[in-house]
Amino acid sequence: MKNNTHAPITVTKPFLPPLSEFMPYLEEIWRSGTLTNGGHFHQQLESALADYLKVPYISLFTNATIALIVAMQTLRIKGEVITTPYSFVATAHSVLWNQLKPVFVDVDPVSCNIDPERIEEAITAETSLIMPVHVYGRACQVEKIDNIAKCYGLKTIYDAAHAFGVEDNEGSILRHGDLSILSFHATKVFNTFEGGAIISPDLSTKRRIDFLKNFGFADEVTVVAPGINGKMNEVQAAFGLLQLGYVDDAIARRQAIDTLYRQQLKGITGIRLPADWEQKRNNHSYFPIFVEPDYPLSRDALYEKFKQHNILARRYFYPLISELNMYHHLPSARRQNLPVANRLAEEVLCLPIYPDLDRADVWKIIELVATP
Repeated sequence: MKNNTHAPITVTKPFLPPLSEFMPYLEEIWRSGTLTNGGHFHQQLESALADYLKVPYISLFTNATIALIVAMQTLRIKGEVITTPYSFVATAHSVLWNQLKPVFVDVDPVSCNIDPERIEEAITAETSLIMPVHVYGRACQVEKIDNIAKCYGLKTIYDAAHAFGVEDNEGSILRHGDLSILSFHATKVFNTFEGGAIISPDLSTKRRIDFLKNFGFADEVTVVAPGINGKMNEVQAAFGLLQLGYVDDAIARRQAIDTLYRQQLKGITGIRLPADWEQKRNNHSYFPIFVEPDYPLSRDALYEKFKQHNILARRYFYPLISELNMYHHLPSARRQNLPVANRLAEEVLCLPIYPDLDRADVWKIIELVATP
């Protein structure tokens, strides 16, 4: 086990291929003089990712937050957006950036994903969009959500920040809804340092997205929309191409850690493990445990215990988005409306899981949970 003189063990860390393999990409960028604006590596990564993810069209972004903002602009969303409070803040922040009103609904206690039964209750004449999140890479109840959207004439954007490579029996879960958003942040299963993408179903939608992420330019003299600068640069794209060659191995290493956690933590009183999600392909992006009242320590006490051993687990997601100052005044943010989400936020603790996590460290983490 690493002691406190070493780097702390965190929930997740980027997988970094050998620097020697990245240098040819950088040399090519220097030779070409093309640093951004849809260069060779940008185009190559879009094509490679579309093939790998089995999706029709993908638009790369400098980060997923701007991708979320642009996705709502693409669909010309107005009024209210039904979403989950159990997510990273960017989900709701992107709604505010579009001058829309977030409406929070409660989540399912097993999947931690938005509860479709609560969605239908929250629909009003002002609702135009449902924005679920595939939390921890577990697919939402997409059929139910998509049926609700069709019934009420609503758009659906899936925040799939955690769901790179995840598949159900019919294929990629990114095919659901009108658009899906991926994050390529450094801590994700696949990363481009920072980065993100929008998955779109047809070429006309992709073209509108690509206009909006480049200030709205259609050509040198034509601006068709009030777009933003959301482009991914060539260095990010080159790193993504390199990462893509390692991602299957990275997911396999995560799976091995997931399996060891499940085997060794099963049956500990007061520790609820995440459901073993039945999907054709998982990416094992996170490993949350839920510290229930009959565990000898509180969740926060276990969190502090980890910190004392230089293990920086994360209460992910705590606090709920609905508890933050810019949201808690909303009627939908009241705690009585969100009992499941509030309970999960008070119990959750994500354990470290990343490809280079030493097995000795995994065993130490297990020991700290098993011997409170």
